[in-house]
Amino acid sequence: MPSLIKNTSSSGVAARRRIGRAARVVAACAGALLAGAAGAQDLGLKAPAQAEPVVIHGATVHTVSGPVLRDAWVYFDRGAIVGLGDGPMPRFARPPRMIDGAGKHVYPGLVTPYSQLGLTEIQAVRATLDMSESGQATPEVRAVVAVNPDSTLIPVTRSNGVLLAGVFPQVSLGGLSSFFEGPGGLIPGRAGVIRLEGWTYEDMAVVEDAGLVVNWPQSRPISAPWMDRSDEEQTGDADRALRTLEALFAGAKSYAAARAADPSLPADLRFAAMQALFAAGPAQRPVFMVANDAEQIRAAVSFCQKHGVRCVIVGGRDAEACADLLRRHDVPVIISGGTARFPRRDDMPYDEPYTLPARLEAAGVRWALANGDDTAHERNLPYAAALAVAHGLAPDAALRGITLSAARILGVGDRYGSLEAGKSATLFIADGDILEVATNVESVFIDGRAVDMDDKHKALERKYREKYRQQRGGR
Repeated sequence: MPSLIKNTSSSGVAARRRIGRAARVVAACAGALLAGAAGAQDLGLKAPAQAEPVVIHGATVHTVSGPVLRDAWVYFDRGAIVGLGDGPMPRFARPPRMIDGAGKHVYPGLVTPYSQLGLTEIQAVRATLDMSESGQATPEVRAVVAVNPDSTLIPVTRSNGVLLAGVFPQVSLGGLSSFFEGPGGLIPGRAGVIRLEGWTYEDMAVVEDAGLVVNWPQSRPISAPWMDRSDEEQTGDADRALRTLEALFAGAKSYAAARAADPSLPADLRFAAMQALFAAGPAQRPVFMVANDAEQIRAAVSFCQKHGVRCVIVGGRDAEACADLLRRHDVPVIISGGTARFPRRDDMPYDEPYTLPARLEAAGVRWALANGDDTAHERNLPYAAALAVAHGLAPDAALRGITLSAARILGVGDRYGSLEAGKSATLFIADGDILEVATNVESVFIDGRAVDMDDKHKALERKYREKYRQQRGGR
């Protein structure tokens, strides 16, 4: 009877050798992946607090909230804008550092309202993906606390003027109807807002809790080739999801009333995390409803009205069809799919995605634009807006959609998104129109801090320029 513990036959020895070689290959691959993950870290120094006043003069200043100022100046100190204008500069309380902006353009930092910046790094390396949690409903999860301040994607993104970002836990933008299998979940957590500079996530966080994220269920079954669930299963999933949502929101309200009556009651993390949804005034946080179909959008808005919570639509591909409803209830839309994508249905015009911002603007719906591409390409946000300009959107509306409108929807419009006295000195200097691909961002300030403009892309450019210089014999 052969031993179950040790096989000394020639075939057994050969098998063990094959297993050993396979194990060494797996170990080597794992080591390479981990080394790649560890190497994907920004090693640059973070900027210190602003130490001296700064004046940028002679530039074209795009205030966003007001007119474009020609041959103008911007004065900021201790992280805030003190004044700006296109007339004579006043006398300054402290001698400022002067920056010649002749021929340059000054913009407020661009704001991407939906992203996974700092939550993902390398798509092929699971250890660098921190945007999802297990479970169908995890309202206690905050995306901001998982942000990696040393992500190499952050300097690359801010090198093109994107200086603030809404960071969202994983959402089902692809239209999946099941929240009971795989990542994402019905309520994947709470979104936050970060500035793209800081030593820790606490340094970067502008708002740690910007609102609750809900993946609204599909209103009808999906019949696409990739869907492996029957119509009955999909309908059952959607019904269960709606019942779960109703129970969670009703439970959160009951929890608040019970705790108010008896503070000694034990805390419930999930219900406690939802209390800001029912707060009064500026403290109230919205529900970011991920919905694309018109039926989804109408149902999501109706749900929010029923429960007395603020609603923001994320996705919004059919938002124009619901324009009256969105306008009546002042529900803004984050166009999270970007503009560089295909129409949803075969009978749609080829330019349907390109013209959506212009159509929402004409319909009087508040909107902001996200790039909608992979996180590594978040730097292309201004070009997503430029594509909308090429298809009928006014340039000033496009700029507002990636600055002030985005900041307001995320709840930080009182501090960011435009150039005004009293607001944060989060801005950049460019050598041309930021919506033009050929424009270069030359200087960046975040809360008045002069940010290092180096990044991985520039380092790779220097590396390979040197390679080809050497191949040409040092010329």
